[in-house]
Amino acid sequence: MNTFGSTFRCTTFGESHGRALGVVIDGCPPGMDLSEKDIQPLLDRRRPGKAPLESPRREEDRVEILSGVFEGRTTGAPIAMTVHNQDVRSGDYAALAKVFRPGHADYTWLKKYGIRDFRGGGRSSGRETVARVAAGAVAMKCLERHGISIHGRIIEIHGESDPEPMEREIISAMEEGDSVGGMIEVTADGCPAGLGDPVFEKLDARIAHAMMGIGAVKGVEIGEGFHAARLRGSENNDQIDAAGFISNHAGGILGGISSGQEIIVRIAVKPTPSISRVQQTIDTDGNATEISITGRHDPCIVPRILPVAEAMLALVLIDALLEQAKYHDFIV
Repeated sequence: MNTFGSTFRCTTFGESHGRALGVVIDGCPPGMDLSEKDIQPLLDRRRPGKAPLESPRREEDRVEILSGVFEGRTTGAPIAMTVHNQDVRSGDYAALAKVFRPGHADYTWLKKYGIRDFRGGGRSSGRETVARVAAGAVAMKCLERHGISIHGRIIEIHGESDPEPMEREIISAMEEGDSVGGMIEVTADGCPAGLGDPVFEKLDARIAHAMMGIGAVKGVEIGEGFHAARLRGSENNDQIDAAGFISNHAGGILGGISSGQEIIVRIAVKPTPSISRVQQTIDTDGNATEISITGRHDPCIVPRILPVAEAMLALVLIDALLEQAKYHDFIV
């Protein structure tokens, strides 16, 4: 499935080493001011080659709006956007055409489809998130009209929570031909109470689905998350007084529906699987072999996943907000 959302629907397309990546958004409300300038800043945060500890792949990731906007305003028609690939080096992957990379989708993709684009992982590459971020920027623009803002931060890299030790962990891994992962926190402020559903479409379930759909994410928690398993009910419950909730252990969602408090989401990001250290694997004929992955890769993908996680939270919330319009008479 390459489409996300039910009311604000996004269909992404493109591969890591293809001509371009892009997204088509259907369901964006009309009359909203929108231009490439609203989308580019989030893409700039995600793009590679900005700093020494990132992949040196040099992509400008300049977005172009192809449809759905007239004289600077959305028309209600589908919004199509593209970002062209420029700095591809497909030759770097020639040696991997018949070898499965540990930690990647090479093996499982081939088992499912019977054909595999080995150039940078093709559709399963993290580069696919370019399209998600572009769509998320449009969603954020919609949310801003309702006073909802989204922010993200890195809370941990390989067990370290202070900036300098975080950087040292990345450098150390890079020098050893290895990689590290970490933790990200994403929050939404200004979200009204009442978004979501009490059964199968719980807001927290939809957020978890969105975050786990990011390739490198291996765990999601909301509010106290896993720590709630170590608390008593008297500690974990968010009591209420005349002024409102006294605490926010639930992370802004109760019974699958937003409470009006800050929504707090944390995700666990695995280490980048492309490493130069020698690893054991097999080839497409089942023969045992060894692999050392060269090329341009991030020693830690956490910083560049941050805007992706923000975008996915925005897409969930705008979808829920537009759906809520079916139950309440207000203008979106």
